[in-house]
Amino acid sequence: MQNIQTGNPVCLQRQQGFTLIELMIAVVIVGILAAIAIPAYTKYVVNAKRAAAESFIMSVANKQEQYILDARQYATTLALLGMSAPADVAANYNVAIVNVSATPPTYTINATPIGGQLANDTECGTVSIDQAGTKGITGTGTVTGCW
Repeated sequence: MQNIQTGNPVCLQRQQGFTLIELMIAVVIVGILAAIAIPAYTKYVVNAKRAAAESFIMSVANKQEQYILDARQYATTLALLGMSAPADVAANYNVAIVNVSATPPTYTINATPIGGQLANDTECGTVSIDQAGTKGITGTGTVTGCW
């Protein structure tokens, strides 16, 4: 092809880059992936935090059984057991021991979610275990699904 005025050859350069429609398709694909991935990741994180709390209250239950052999009663606080909640558990759960002075004595260890964990873990809510090893929850889910 030649320039009409000068008669010199004209090179047509191909435009490089993305068209608007290609960019819009990419944005839609990213949006769909984010809509699927973010809730799945959030659920994974909530489950991991709950598993850490469950592991800790199982450790507390084991210490309670050792404590009753020595003191003839269950401990009323974590401090009496020489324990404190790890940072990752304490940031997401309040752990408490509830004792009943009966014959025989009993206890229940509760891990109650706080902050973001409270808002995101309505399925299980507070997880607990008692002296008989019975596991419980206060949420709408099932014990087997939450433990």
